[in-house]
Amino acid sequence: MLQRCAKSEFEAVTNGSISQAFEASEDEGSNPAPTATLGEIIAQRLSRRDLGRGVLAVLAVDGLLPRLAPSRAEAANDAPAFSFDELAAGFDETHHVAQGYDADVLIRWGDPLVAHAPEFDPSAQSADRQGRQFGYNNDFLGYIPIDGRSDHGLLVVNHEYTCTELMFPGFGDVERSARAAHATEDQVAIEMMAHGGSVLEVKRENGKWHVVSDSNYARRITAETEMRISGPAARHLKMRTGADSSGTRVKGMLNNCAGAVTPWGTWLTCEENINGYFMNIDAAATHPDATALKRYGIPAMFYSWGRFHDRFDLGKEPNECHRFGWVVEIDPFDPASTPVKRTALGRFKHEGAGNIVNKDGRFVIYQGDDQRFDYVYKFVTTARVDTSDRAANRDILDDGTLYVARFDADGTGVWLPLVQGQGPLTPENGFHTQGDVVIFARLAADLLGATKMDRPEDIEANPKTNSVFVMLTNNSKRTPEQTDAANPRAPNAYGHIIEIKPDADDHSAAAFRWNILVRCGDPAIADVGATFNALTTKDGWFANPDNCVVDALGRLWIATDGNSEATTGRNDGIFALETEGSRRGTSKLFFRVPTGAEMCGPYFTPDLETFFVAVQHPGEGDYDDPNAPASTFEAPLTRWPDFKDDMPPRPSVIAITRKGGGKIAV
Repeated sequence: MLQRCAKSEFEAVTNGSISQAFEASEDEGSNPAPTATLGEIIAQRLSRRDLGRGVLAVLAVDGLLPRLAPSRAEAANDAPAFSFDELAAGFDETHHVAQGYDADVLIRWGDPLVAHAPEFDPSAQSADRQGRQFGYNNDFLGYIPIDGRSDHGLLVVNHEYTCTELMFPGFGDVERSARAAHATEDQVAIEMMAHGGSVLEVKRENGKWHVVSDSNYARRITAETEMRISGPAARHLKMRTGADSSGTRVKGMLNNCAGAVTPWGTWLTCEENINGYFMNIDAAATHPDATALKRYGIPAMFYSWGRFHDRFDLGKEPNECHRFGWVVEIDPFDPASTPVKRTALGRFKHEGAGNIVNKDGRFVIYQGDDQRFDYVYKFVTTARVDTSDRAANRDILDDGTLYVARFDADGTGVWLPLVQGQGPLTPENGFHTQGDVVIFARLAADLLGATKMDRPEDIEANPKTNSVFVMLTNNSKRTPEQTDAANPRAPNAYGHIIEIKPDADDHSAAAFRWNILVRCGDPAIADVGATFNALTTKDGWFANPDNCVVDALGRLWIATDGNSEATTGRNDGIFALETEGSRRGTSKLFFRVPTGAEMCGPYFTPDLETFFVAVQHPGEGDYDDPNAPASTFEAPLTRWPDFKDDMPPRPSVIAITRKGGGKIAV
């Protein structure tokens, strides 16, 4: 997830000049390990003779890419998996959906959520009000049925981060580099309450969805909500602080990006860019774990909360940063329950937690570390899922094996176990316990020789085929010296998607096979090197795959992050991507967001009649273009979805349904 408005605040000058800061924000690779990148591994399979034959032809022959469609006629003989009239790509200030569908705003930032919450008033916000209202920048969405129903359930929502200049007036004349330091104590308190997540009860009546007011399930989780620490890192010395001498309790979750729903009805929410919440460069340089902090990009200073809260100042609480970067499990059916940070799954910039019940009954979670040149992981539980007793799965995620992926040049791969005492993960290398391994999972994975990837974001498993799809969003830091026959783009601005097939369809197996499903970008531009199927139209191709979902029919849907008028001439959106047969690699546009927004969250009801999607940071400015116009509370690029002069743009959740009823794209 490219955190653009937070990235602008990385330039904030607090406790040392920015030139001293570790250059390890989300946009910077912090991996010094000498292991090969995925592009370098693929290149090992190609000779100089191969280069003369043409890159794409060689990749197809070698099996790294699917066979490109030989003709439109042959592919047309296969029935498409998706049935809808494609939406036209474009760029404007509102949202659009394919013909024959309604896309209704379900809930917006600031809407009342819990009982007696006030109506949203952007001129009178407070921490107390925000703590009872729907949070900011909705990302992952998960629908959990009540009594098995597809028209009545709980919607769980991540709130990833905040855009100070769009939330509050008065930042139009403040330099981007000073916005974090300019925020007041009250504004920081509101931002902390706008982070975290929301649980809302939703119901479909007369064909339309609404949020159930005064629901007993409604809940806000924020940066101040008390949480329990479980698993190997619990009680570890590195997890103890002045406020928690036991290392078992922590306040809040931060930068929750993607996530998942478990078969037993809990919500897994993933902390991603946690490095941006900590400050004090001088303290980081002399920190006992200075090497590890640099590897995790701490401090990046997206925010300056440490000016008012000691726990975000490394000089005052050196261990607080180790308590973030985890997968958090929440029971949405019990508003009084304590969220749990499941440390056995490792600590890094979690993008998602795509999961599947393996054929032997064990639970497998696939995870991406969303940073350039970082890794793909999986976790396999020791115990088996008990489908007859929800409570029996309560602590199943505390015991299992964490693995990191190595992609080999012959199209196979190996899952390397991150287990203390095995291989180089020994006391001599600083790993005395499994707690050390999971707290410093990136360093452990470096030692094992894992393969450096191009920003692995969401990962989802398809229970119909047992394929696992890995979204690799881009790698803008790839240099010309790193280009090769398989990765000819420098930088890799558009990303690609990898398909993993576990050996014998066993997700606990150590070995796997892999191939490239599609290389993204405009296929009409030869230099881009995109590999969409020839049936993909000028509206159907996409760049920067981010979130994804596999629906009940086994179909893959992609949400993008990074498309804009400047980068691709189109807004982000939802794309339906064929994965089987001669249509494999064919993409169609289904929904697109307003200007400045990112597409997030895609999730279906079990009956496939509703598609929930999240529109994040509408109206956000292009912080990668110094000449782009600023977008602020007073003068945003769009006022979506209200389009009222007194309302700023508001991140929102959308419910997509078919006009007259019926399944989506069937």
